[in-house]
Amino acid sequence: MPPFWFLRVIWSSLILGVVFWLIFDTAKLGQRQLVSFGGLLVYVILLFLFSKHPTKVRWRPVLGGIGLQFLLGLLILRTGPGLMAFQWLGKQVQTFLEHTDAGASFVFGENYTDHYLAFKYLPMLVFFTAVMYMLYYLGLMQWIIRKIGWLMLVTVGSSPIESVVAAGNIFIGYTEAPLLVEGYIKDATRSELHAIMTTGFATIAGNVLGPYISFGISPTHLLTASVMSAPVSLAVAKLFWPETETPKTTVKDAMKMEIGDSRNLLEAISQGASASISLVAHIAVNLIAFLALLSFVNSALSWFGNMLDYPQLSFEIICSYIFMPFSFMMGVDWQDSFMVAKLIGYKTFFTEFVAYERLSKLVDLRKEAGPKFVDGVQQYMSIRSETIATYALCGFGSISSLGLAINTLTNIADFRRDDIAAVAGRALIAGTISSFIMGCIAGILSSTPVDINCHHIFENTFASGLPQNTTDVVSCCQSLLSSTVAVGPGEVIPGGYHSLSSLKTCCELLKPSTLNCTWIPDQL
Repeated sequence: MPPFWFLRVIWSSLILGVVFWLIFDTAKLGQRQLVSFGGLLVYVILLFLFSKHPTKVRWRPVLGGIGLQFLLGLLILRTGPGLMAFQWLGKQVQTFLEHTDAGASFVFGENYTDHYLAFKYLPMLVFFTAVMYMLYYLGLMQWIIRKIGWLMLVTVGSSPIESVVAAGNIFIGYTEAPLLVEGYIKDATRSELHAIMTTGFATIAGNVLGPYISFGISPTHLLTASVMSAPVSLAVAKLFWPETETPKTTVKDAMKMEIGDSRNLLEAISQGASASISLVAHIAVNLIAFLALLSFVNSALSWFGNMLDYPQLSFEIICSYIFMPFSFMMGVDWQDSFMVAKLIGYKTFFTEFVAYERLSKLVDLRKEAGPKFVDGVQQYMSIRSETIATYALCGFGSISSLGLAINTLTNIADFRRDDIAAVAGRALIAGTISSFIMGCIAGILSSTPVDINCHHIFENTFASGLPQNTTDVVSCCQSLLSSTVAVGPGEVIPGGYHSLSSLKTCCELLKPSTLNCTWIPDQL
């Protein structure tokens, strides 16, 4: 093992490198990265202050986990090959999941998309789970999990069973991942139990990414978040509940994984499809129950608010104030922080499924390029805020998941019920903070362009006689022309709620071949 002073020099050099990189990067992209970096430091300090054993914290897993997450994010989001690779992978996953349509249309009919959630999204879970069981039977999934687990073992310094479960959570979810080390849960320390639950709450399994991608959420960011979540969840777990005992499970034992009880490949696929029934049913009934409950809560709050001359009181408004500081510390734009806070509320009190569905609606509204405010109400967020929200929501950490996680571990080791219940609450908090830290890393590394308000640009430029060939004007005009519907002379509908005069000016400026400018009337 290298001497202590050598390790200190290595870590000091890495930290100084990050600081100098952040300084130069901030000078290039603006000061928003500093807010995300400050938020990261605040979260680490809060975790340390409220740690179960603050004097027992070992900083190698903490720095190793956050450092590995930062390195992965840097390679994926800030290098050309890394970004291209994950963009390509995201498109392939999207194309792969579209094959679900063949089975869904056969079972539910050609009009199955009329019930998009039930017959379009949920069948993806069936398809993906069947594929995962097939890979598990072939031994490929165990091999991948072993390699990723070994990587986190040597870089983060977590224990063998913590590393294996964290790696498994990337692919198979928080109820299945503990089964990889089922025989060793009974001997796990309380810190290890806490880490196992934290990694489950901080990650999203590959088999549920399909519906979120179909919602319109960026597959590149979802895949990146899924990979980045494992190391940071271990870092947060070891900071919030440090190890005070001696782990008993060895590396050799933890890396042993059963192939499964399927006798052939077809049986494995069938077992996977059958196993997805409980997952699909769990999501469906929870959505029905929670959305119905949300409607009732909002009605009750509106009734109560009406008594106080504030009828717009709702669950969303309450969440926007509770979680706004957390969203702002991640680097979300100030005016967007309340909207992201609402999404965090959906995820925390209900499920991430609801949160991503609401986020997808905000993304669609931004792409329509309509007014950002209607009657004083904000309609959508900036691209940067959407990106940070995508990472911050990427985790199973919700109150609805808490009982299921406890039940999973107690079924494996019932006599550890008291220990499991004791660590569960802190694990949920740790998993949620892990997602917030992931949002901070995304905010530091995000190089998304600053959004431009095309309505404001058209109003200022066309009315004041300013130069009309600037980059922003041309970009807005291209967006307007691409979203315009032209039927014939006098029958032209501008896209993005823009005026006919703006459309006519853009048409004369760019002279597109796809639109006859004389068709555009001078006024409505």
